[in-house]
Formats: sequence, structure tokens, C-alpha cells
Amino acid sequence: MAGVPTGHEDIERTRTLWFALLLTLANGFLDAHTYIVRGGVFANVQTANVIFGAIATSEGKWFAALNHLWPLMAFIVGMALASHIKSGRVERFLPHALRWTIGAQAVALAIFGFVPADVPHSYVTVPISFLAAMQIGLFRNIGDLAYMPVATTGNLMRLMESWYDAFVEKNAESRRAFGVYGALISVFGLGALLGSFASVAWGVHAIWLPAGFLAFTLCLFIIDERHLR
Repeated sequence: MAGVPTGHEDIERTRTLWFALLLTLANGFLDAHTYIVRGGVFANVQTANVIFGAIATSEGKWFAALNHLWPLMAFIVGMALASHIKSGRVERFLPHALRWTIGAQAVALAIFGFVPADVPHSYVTVPISFLAAMQIGLFRNIGDLAYMPVATTGNLMRLMESWYDAFVEKNAESRRAFGVYGALISVFGLGALLGSFASVAWGVHAIWLPAGFLAFTLCLFIIDERHLR
């Protein structure tokens, strides 16, 4: 129907800079939060879980190793589901699947804020890893630029490549990419800083902040839809 946003238009919104910055801010916060409050586990960055799991295994700390293994397995399942959503098959049964995904993430994080710190940490870190995988699978482009919303290494690599291309090779088009990646890295660091301070101050309840970031993002989607109408 003319004038009514489609799932394709939702995809286009996820490729905007404002969306990427909000998502990256939330993810920087989450990694700091789960490390401080939920047993030293990085729920988003799986490289750290592989390393920490290997160290724990080498020391014979099997329970600690499993704490890093389960988030990794959840991440794999989340990526598989994200691929299914991107195929378009889900859109036929659930219109605006990307929007529902953001809403489900916000609700899940809000619920985790009520889970006491003495509950087994995997009850929280495993679902967050699953959600993080869906984010990477669904939301990793700003226009024609690829980025990572849950980590910094890839964005840092692209930052320096675009810097070289823009200021050494004198390619003016690469200056935009340099600015985008610089903003993403800065926002991820800001999110981690906020997550550190908030987690120390508020404990498990600090996760309500990234839940709010995602809820705000969903509200922007709805406002955009009304504007298009």
C-alpha cells in the first residue's frame, strides 16, 4: 500500500548513523556491565570468551570454562536465527520483524535488571549473547559501510584504512568513512565507561539503561513511520 512503510524501509532505517550509534552505545555498556556484575563474562565479544575459556580449561577450572562456553554457543544460535530473519521468510508471518527484534531485546534487558546477582550468571549472559548475535547478523551496515555494533577491533581497522585513504591517498570520499568509524569507536568507549560507572553504582539494575536506549530506538522507528505517512 502506498505511503505505508514496509519491512524494506525498516532495513533502510537500520542503516542510518543514528541507529548505529545508539546500538553501539548500548553494546559498549552491556559488555562492561556483564563483566562487572555477571561473573567476568563478556556477553557480546566472543573472542574474550574463547580466550578466558581456554585459560580456565588450562587451569582445570571446568565450571569457569563452561561459563564462557555457553554464551559462545548461544551466539552461534543467534546468528543462525538472524540469517533466517534476513532471508525474508519471517517477514511473511511477522511484519516488521526487525522492529520486533529490537523490542524483544529491550524487554529482555529490562527483565534481566530484576534478576539478582546471586543467580547463576549464565541465566543472564547466555540470552544476552544470543541477542548480541542477532544484532550483528541484522544490523552491521551504515549505508554502504560495514561496521560491528558489538566490538571495536574491526571498526578500528576500518578507521585507519579510511584515514590512510582520505589523508594520504587524498580520497575525499573516505573522509566520511573516517568520521563514521571514529564516531562509532568513541560511542562504544562511552558506552563502556557509562556501563562501568553505572554497574558499580547500581549493580544488576544498571542494565535498565541499555534497555532504555533500545526502547528509544524503537520509538524513533515509530516516529519515522508516522512522519512517512
